[in-house]
Amino acid sequence: MKPILFLLLLNLSALYAQTPNDSLALHQAQWNVQEIGGGIRWKSIHFQNRELFSANQSINVLEIPYRSRRLKWGIATADSLNKKDKTKGQLRLTSKIAQENNALIAVNGGFFDVKNGGSVDFIKVNGQVTDTTRFKVGSKAAFHGQAAIVLHRNRIRILKGQPTVGWEYTLPYDNVMLSGPLLILDGKNETLLKTPASAVRFNDNRHPRTCACTTHDKKVLLLTIDGRTPESYGLNLAELTFLARQLGCRDAVNLDGGGSTTMWIAEKGVVNYPCDNKKFDHEGERAVSNVIVVRRK
Repeated sequence: MKPILFLLLLNLSALYAQTPNDSLALHQAQWNVQEIGGGIRWKSIHFQNRELFSANQSINVLEIPYRSRRLKWGIATADSLNKKDKTKGQLRLTSKIAQENNALIAVNGGFFDVKNGGSVDFIKVNGQVTDTTRFKVGSKAAFHGQAAIVLHRNRIRILKGQPTVGWEYTLPYDNVMLSGPLLILDGKNETLLKTPASAVRFNDNRHPRTCACTTHDKKVLLLTIDGRTPESYGLNLAELTFLARQLGCRDAVNLDGGGSTTMWIAEKGVVNYPCDNKKFDHEGERAVSNVIVVRRK
């Protein structure tokens, strides 16, 4: 490696390193907090003076009780909608899937085939497998196929999987969504594998991100961090892990991000700033395959 390139990479690493100032910025942040109903709180903040990770950042957090008799968790897919014209592999906006499933809140979920539709990883909804992992059983699992969100007795759990395909088919739960990478498990950071040099730097580059976590004080957090605009740069996965820890997460998993990152709230609509239209507004939603929803019982 040439010296000038090494210095450039070193400077980029330093730029993206988390510092005590980042902890202070989050600790002192004046969050906008609104009660959504059913014990759910919506918290949002926009760092506009490069206070967090030396960049502008727009963050939304849905804080949901871990146990609630008023709320019901669900996984909804574009393919499971009760529509006469549905076809295998269709994609729909997070907001549309949420509304047609009578959701109170929703965020985009796992990874999917942008061109052909359908999830690329195992999805089970109410006991029915709607998508299977695209790779054969026994082959190496994709980075987004080595962790899962499962719903059991109306509670969300985040599980660590295996590096080979097949573990997901043995899970004894009626609602399963594979995603990843896993960021935190039992309060400890997971090791983030380096992506191949020939691939997009998924872990290390800043992108819009969506994340789900369970906290030490028995709450569930659904996070979106906007990106790819001067108003909000987005995060790499080390920064997302740092943010999750600062918010009290015990277990945390990365969901599909980029142009898919969307948070929707009933009677408010899309509340983050999806980037597919390359504008910092609420209109840039991307059609997705599956979402996480919370309904009223």
